Amino acid sequence: MIKPKTLFVGAIALLLFGFFLAVLIQTAERESQSSGKATHPEALVRMHAPALGRPDAQVTIVEFIDPACGTCAALYPAVKEILAQHPDQLRLVLRYAPFHPGVDQVIALVEAARRQDRLWPALEVLLATQERWTPNHRPDVEQARRVLAGIGLDMVRLAADAADPAIAALIAQDAADARLLGVEKTPEFFVNGRPLPSFGLKQLQMLVAEELARR
Repeated sequence: MIKPKTLFVGAIALLLFGFFLAVLIQTAERESQSSGKATHPEALVRMHAPALGRPDAQVTIVEFIDPACGTCAALYPAVKEILAQHPDQLRLVLRYAPFHPGVDQVIALVEAARRQDRLWPALEVLLATQERWTPNHRPDVEQARRVLAGIGLDMVRLAADAADPAIAALIAQDAADARLLGVEKTPEFFVNGRPLPSFGLKQLQMLVAEELARR
């Protein structure tokens, strides 16, 4: 006859085994989900993607951004500061993730400004004035136009270029790549193809430092 004490010890052992097995499974799932974001390197950087920094930089930061995203606006100066600290070693590649309804029209204005060599000033002034053109987190395209009129753009040309189907195709490609890479919020960062382990400026700084140290 099996003693009650033996049965108790056996039950505890089975419970512990089940617990550790569950932990291992959850850890594997998290690692799989995290690595899944980086399984499509061809979707990270496209030829059309605007970039800051040297093309041969050791470390490339890919940022998926929504111009109507408040967190994107808050973190953008910090991202620029990271680039300024390592001007010869870092490169920023910008991708669009148009999550706010209607923001694709604002992105089209940014890309139209690019044809006048004013993409970065256009993006930065929109991020700095979000409260003017995103009332209640809803992009107002006409207000965005008024903001952009203040940076010396040819507004007639801007309107014509923003309606170009080629720009719509570019935005659609970025949105498709965001879905493929599992981007669900903005800003989302990849550093040399590696997604952040968790969201945050400190996590971005640490991942950049790791990649710089590896090279």
